[in-house]
Amino acid sequence: MSVTFKPRELFEEKLDGSPLGPPLAEVIGKEIPTRIAIPFTSDDSRILSGVWEADPGLSRWEFLERGEAIHVLEGRMVVTEDGGEPITVDAGTSAIFPIGWQGTWEIKERIRKFFVIFTA
Repeated sequence: MSVTFKPRELFEEKLDGSPLGPPLAEVIGKEIPTRIAIPFTSDDSRILSGVWEADPGLSRWEFLERGEAIHVLEGRMVVTEDGGEPITVDAGTSAIFPIGWQGTWEIKERIRKFFVIFTA
């Protein structure tokens, strides 16, 4: 069965809110409020997709057992892979964080993204 949704419309509904933290990421500095909606999870839970929103802040991400593909709908962040150069990811930009990616996300403007998380 196909599942369809319009990511922007999900932000019009009530999202589940919580501060960013393990196991997703480690916050560096002040707490980062986040909101999320996950309208799709595969039967084996290896793939999930939805929308995520977060306020500005700095966090460390380690995609050791999962990867993530994103498309930024609103906002701006700078991602820096360990040992790499900073890359700005903003509205209209897509990015892939493969399994094994480690580095920081610095959200400069509240970010809203569509995501697909996958595991091996």
